[in-house]
Amino acid sequence: MADGSNPYMRDPLPLSEIVALEGQEFGVTRWFAMDQARIDAFADCTEDWYFIHTDPDKAKAETPWGGTIAHGFLTASLLSAMAYEIVPRIEGVAHGVNYGFDKLRFVSPVPTGSNVRGRFSLKKADTSKAREITLTYGVTVEIEGMDRPALAADWIARQFFA
Repeated sequence: MADGSNPYMRDPLPLSEIVALEGQEFGVTRWFAMDQARIDAFADCTEDWYFIHTDPDKAKAETPWGGTIAHGFLTASLLSAMAYEIVPRIEGVAHGVNYGFDKLRFVSPVPTGSNVRGRFSLKKADTSKAREITLTYGVTVEIEGMDRPALAADWIARQFFA
């Protein structure tokens, strides 16, 4: 984070407290800038240089958005950074993995120059397997100043206990 703090390093919560949060919202993250430099860097990493993302002049002339827009997958890729800020850690977890999505929708385009933030809730905490927990998060990525979100998803993560 810009101020040097790392919210991910908060004290972890006991498993029972995490399970008790099922159905509740964790909150929202800080705003993330979606500037052309970030979009171009993502295009370079993914080799997705489609003009609607990387050519402001052509995008202004040939699209309904008045300029470039962020890749949907760029918006989705920020979910990890957003989760580190807002999702509580669990006591005793050794490591975790991204398990995938039950649902992922790119609801609205993210105009270049806008800011986005994540809103997270815990939809389900499955503790049926020994030494692991499967968490399903309801995630919405909001665009500052817009009514409709950029992204809505049910994101699944697995965490494994030491």
